[in-house]
Amino acid sequence: MTMYIPNSQSSPAAVLPTMYDLPSEDPEEPGLPDEFHDFQPELLRQTCRPPNYPLEQMFVASDMNLYYDSNHFNWYKRPDWFLVLGASRFYQGDDLRLSYVMWQEKISPLVVVELLSDGTENEDLGLTEEEPNKPPTKWRVYEEILQIPYYFVFSRYTNQLRVFRLIGNRYREQTLTTRLRFWIPELELGIGLWEGFYEGRYRAWLRWYNANGDWILTSEEKVEQERLAKESAIEQIEQERFAKESAIEQIEQERLAKESAIAEKEIAMQKAEKLAERLRAMGINPDDL
Repeated sequence: MTMYIPNSQSSPAAVLPTMYDLPSEDPEEPGLPDEFHDFQPELLRQTCRPPNYPLEQMFVASDMNLYYDSNHFNWYKRPDWFLVLGASRFYQGDDLRLSYVMWQEKISPLVVVELLSDGTENEDLGLTEEEPNKPPTKWRVYEEILQIPYYFVFSRYTNQLRVFRLIGNRYREQTLTTRLRFWIPELELGIGLWEGFYEGRYRAWLRWYNANGDWILTSEEKVEQERLAKESAIEQIEQERFAKESAIEQIEQERLAKESAIAEKEIAMQKAEKLAERLRAMGINPDDL
């Protein structure tokens, strides 16, 4: 979804600041993301592999300043995770972005994910009221200004996932499947709650799944899957080799048994012939016995 920044009063000749001119973080903002806020966005990034979009045509970021108002250069929001389709993965060729500047990129994110914490819950769920001469709330920026189609809010404390979809310029909360999943047609992917080990911690995590309902694998999981597949193939070859050797051994045993039976029969015939000769020497016809 393309979204141009509204209400700009700057003249066409005015030079607006780029991401190089705007700070990538606010040094005065208290606190730093905890480990969950590091690991969960990374899991989303690794598993976001839409079949209809190459990686170089999508931009994924976490905890990055998103500037949305060309009249207020110091106004920004910092989503825990967001995805933009149609924006190059790199900035102006091969540079990594310092921030995401809407009046320069001109494409709004398709998906935003916020991870609830005690200090941000009301802001993330649109429960805070706007204050005069203050930046608009996160909810209004996502819903009205940037018009982000899909807004996900996840609480790691309760494992509650809430999904808001932009319908008629307003967010409407969506009903999830019984498996706590939500499908996004534009991506041909869905987000759901997966329980498993990631970064050594077993818990409920957000991750992407495909049209078959299978979870998209991380790079480490792919390596592990390939290792297990290789081991399985080697084991299968070994089993086939053992089965072949067993079959050859069985054939050999049958051959030896057959040869032994023939030899025993030959010995028995020789003994019978010797006995017959002895009887004939004694004047007895063995055929009469």
